Amino acid sequence: MSDVTITPTTDGPLEVSGEVRIEAPDGTLIRETSKAYLCRCGYSKAKPFCDGSHKREGWTEASE
Repeated sequence: MSDVTITPTTDGPLEVSGEVRIEAPDGTLIRETSKAYLCRCGYSKAKPFCDGSHKREGWTEASE
């Protein structure tokens, strides 16, 4: 199994790098990828992925 790195971007999503498998709560495969940006603001309409909504909503890390 490869190493996975999760890095919070400044005032934005989590950058996930490495061979990852993203699944729904019921175990259904959403995507297998080597890089993904996951929402952490809660505004994305493409959850679990970031769609840039944090910028429109003015979300910052201090909002968490």
